[in-house]
Amino acid sequence: MTSADHPTPPQGKTQYVYEWLRERIMSGAMSPGEPIRQNTIAKQLGVSASPVREAFRRLESVGLISHTDNLGAAVSELNEDDLQEVYLLRGVMEGLAAKLAAEKRTDDDLKRVRSLLERAEVLIHEEYEPGDLAKLSREFHDEISRIGSPGVIAPRVQQLWFAYPIPQSTSLWADREWAKNILAVHRQMLEALERGDGEAAERLGRDHVHATGRERVERAERGVDD
Repeated sequence: MTSADHPTPPQGKTQYVYEWLRERIMSGAMSPGEPIRQNTIAKQLGVSASPVREAFRRLESVGLISHTDNLGAAVSELNEDDLQEVYLLRGVMEGLAAKLAAEKRTDDDLKRVRSLLERAEVLIHEEYEPGDLAKLSREFHDEISRIGSPGVIAPRVQQLWFAYPIPQSTSLWADREWAKNILAVHRQMLEALERGDGEAAERLGRDHVHATGRERVERAERGVDD
């Protein structure tokens, strides 16, 4: 048996740079529109320019960075139309996934979804980091999508999320009252799943995501940090 029979995951410098940059973009440590200098990244990470260039290409291919001849590479940012379209598409897909989840869910499935919601409901009454609530919400939605359509809808929702991340620094979850209202909708979604009510689950899931998109667009138009 040769080593080729058990290939090891890639551990090269390009992968390292890619994952480091991707994590900083997804976490909000690097803001939308922020320039990314190849030489600066190479020096900071102690690598040559070649793996940084390749990591930039990969990040551009998934939509996390954009590149122009005049400005160079920068963290991608959505205009208001793009943002609204992303949420409209997510709402349709996640609503359908919720409908299917209500028809397919098992007791173990419901237990996982309930656990995520209950953790968020405890956290909202404490001093919390918006990113922690955002993560629990993302996991709540992802779990429902995986229950409903693990092979078709869930991967595509993930692709949208990774291509158009919402930085923690601009998260709506910093608004405690808004967050409480969203968790109340999550509770209604869970109850619909428990009843096996696909129509209600679809409506709640779709309308909830669409409403979030509208809120983000409206705040952007007012020039208010989300």
